[in-house]
Amino acid sequence: MAPVPSFPVKVGHIDDVQELRKARPTSIPERFVRDMAERPKHAATLVSASDIPIIDLCKLMKRDKDEHQSEAMQLKTACEEWGFFQVVNHGIDLSVLENIEKVAKDFFMLPLEEKKKYPMAPGTVQGYGQAFVFSENQKLDWCNMFALGVEPPCIRNPKLWPSKPADFRETLEVYSREIRKLCENLLKNIAVSLGLKGDVFEEMFGVAVQAVRMNYYPPCSRPDLVLGLSPHSDGSALTVLQQVLTNGKYKSVEHRAVTHKERDRLSIVTFYAPSYEIELGPMPELVDEKNPCRYRRYNHGEYSKHYVTNKLQGKRALDFAKIESKTSA
Repeated sequence: MAPVPSFPVKVGHIDDVQELRKARPTSIPERFVRDMAERPKHAATLVSASDIPIIDLCKLMKRDKDEHQSEAMQLKTACEEWGFFQVVNHGIDLSVLENIEKVAKDFFMLPLEEKKKYPMAPGTVQGYGQAFVFSENQKLDWCNMFALGVEPPCIRNPKLWPSKPADFRETLEVYSREIRKLCENLLKNIAVSLGLKGDVFEEMFGVAVQAVRMNYYPPCSRPDLVLGLSPHSDGSALTVLQQVLTNGKYKSVEHRAVTHKERDRLSIVTFYAPSYEIELGPMPELVDEKNPCRYRRYNHGEYSKHYVTNKLQGKRALDFAKIESKTSA
């Protein structure tokens, strides 16, 4: 089963940001207005798109040793220094990507009453609404979310899979199968870049958990006051791999989303994670005198519950498994 909170959650009234946009209020509701320290920084401080590491999956798959090793080194550097990268030549047909974008956008464009048939219950992360809200005075993101558990079948909530658009379910199934294969492929190459067996994560993860979240950010009249998505690092497989399994050798980047005054934006995110049943911790091959163990072993289901039942706060989720360093007096 997908993690759920073990305590009652009161979130208060949450405005639907698409409906707010339609009403065009003269001011932004207070729950969306961020404190000064949290507000978006000037665009000049952001990384240029040309600086983002690009990994050519086709080159990683080639038998040419030199070309493979060169791309593998780029993957290693991207994981160590960035915590994210763009994948090209991934083998997923363009029509699959276009179709999922279309049904996602079509879903968000449905009347509110139709979308409210699939509500995200307070403290959970499946359905339509806002996730990671745990109090009545918590600041809200300028974003509507629709999230679903995909694999294994036991984490699915069939009541939350929409009947409209008519091709939503089939499209998501096709897309998710392709993304699952991509995740498996990437993990094999990441394992090799760490000097490990290519199938080490597949064996360790068991029946991997997969979920999808669609985020819709409507235009906002004051993008300087709000955030589309609070700062966080993800708690899913590649993130967990970068934070914990690699003993901090590979990083998980903290990120957030901002809004635009005139343009809307849609993002579709797949989370691929180990089975909730398994125990995780730093791999022995990556721990030595120079790199002492930084994280304790833990049950992944317990970590997932911790992650989804706390508001997004940068990289605070890492504290769940972090071992406090001992300093001499």
